[in-house]
Amino acid sequence: MEMRRIAGEGAYGGMEENTMAMLDNSGFSRSKFCHHIKDDRLAFLEAVRTASLLSDNGSAPTRKMFEAIFHILKDVDSLDLIMESYQLLIELHKHFPRVFLSKVQSESSSSSNNLFKLSVVQEAWLPFTFGLDPYNNEANKPSRGSVDSLGFHSLIQEVATVDKVRKSEMMELMYLKNMLLLQYLIIFLEGDFLPRNCAFKEELNWTFLRESLVNMLLGSRKILYKSLIKDCLSLMHVLSREAMSFEDLRYHESSSMESSQESKTAAALALPEAKKSTCAALNKFFLMVMELDSSRSSADMQGLTTRADGVRTPVVEIILDELIYDNDIRCSFLQVFDEPKWKLKIIIQYFQKYIPKSSVQTRRSNGPVNDETFDGILKYLANSNNTRSIIKKICTEVVQLLLAHAFQAYLALQLKCASDGSAVSPEDIQSMSSVKICNSLISAFMCLKREDRSLELNFIGKEVLFTAATILSTKSQGL
Repeated sequence: MEMRRIAGEGAYGGMEENTMAMLDNSGFSRSKFCHHIKDDRLAFLEAVRTASLLSDNGSAPTRKMFEAIFHILKDVDSLDLIMESYQLLIELHKHFPRVFLSKVQSESSSSSNNLFKLSVVQEAWLPFTFGLDPYNNEANKPSRGSVDSLGFHSLIQEVATVDKVRKSEMMELMYLKNMLLLQYLIIFLEGDFLPRNCAFKEELNWTFLRESLVNMLLGSRKILYKSLIKDCLSLMHVLSREAMSFEDLRYHESSSMESSQESKTAAALALPEAKKSTCAALNKFFLMVMELDSSRSSADMQGLTTRADGVRTPVVEIILDELIYDNDIRCSFLQVFDEPKWKLKIIIQYFQKYIPKSSVQTRRSNGPVNDETFDGILKYLANSNNTRSIIKKICTEVVQLLLAHAFQAYLALQLKCASDGSAVSPEDIQSMSSVKICNSLISAFMCLKREDRSLELNFIGKEVLFTAATILSTKSQGL
């Protein structure tokens, strides 16, 4: 990746100075000049797009200009400005990343392979303020163009709260704006984390991840880490409900006639897609934290961490606790979280909580059971005594749900491995033939049905059994 061009403080000439004056609308927000302010802001966004993205020698905007764009997204109440500022921030993030991997030639003369080096543009603008903010004199107070850890957590809570109380067009607009703001912040976190994690795996330098934004966010003393994760799960549940809910339709029909019909229609059409995109962003956030925990565990085992890194409960343990005790969270999370490797791991660990570690094998058992793999879980549940013991602790409907989602994750992992040749760890799908898994899955469902004759297979249960039977039929015919 080419090094990004950083605009100096004077690179945009008088544009930045005029912009700052233009965006300072104190005393004008309720005046007849308000529409001029909106026009000026739209013109500013277009000017930045032209100078940075459409120009052949475009440079990244200055920090003040980035801050102004972010300020527009955070604070305006115009649908046009919200969408334009959001799209511009996303495009600028793609074109001018703050953290990226750059190619360097291998020093070994016998190797022609290129290596990758982590590059961080230290002078680049950040939407986050964790600890001391070098761009803000008031160290403990985020500027209008940044968000601290408490602000990030509050944003998640606000999105969930507004969803329940939306009654006016203004509330709808704030709801949409906050979802887009949350999406952008998570995209920025991901852009910072992924190259750092890749570099850590190559060089085993824990500093790369210690200085990552997501690590600093989770380690902030301003928030309660467990509460943040639980609120993210709750928000995922709220957003995973039917995209165009009854409330959305009712609002669209009964909103105040004072606003234009075009504005109401645009907001109503944007909300369902915004909900889906925000769910996808929360997916990315959970995945980042899981990967960070995995890398942290690897760093711990190799003695790369220190006491200053602190201790944090792995996010999977917090998620498991919520899945076990909250049926709504369980269903929505399994439906929305679509990363197959981690989804399969979570379900396996769910079952492990109810499988005795020193269980005595009976004559009906086919040797020792490895409950750390999906195949091992299926073999365990194919035993009537084991199934009877499990359904005393987990209802059969939940067991059915977990098995179905685990099988879907297994198939997704298998497809991913076949399509891109990516390596997977033994606990995922290695040494598990599809025929073996399908037979074990059908046996587990049959055993579950024998032990609970009142069990009604739900849609997803029927679907995975049909899929398993189809795979076995195809394999037996040599297709």
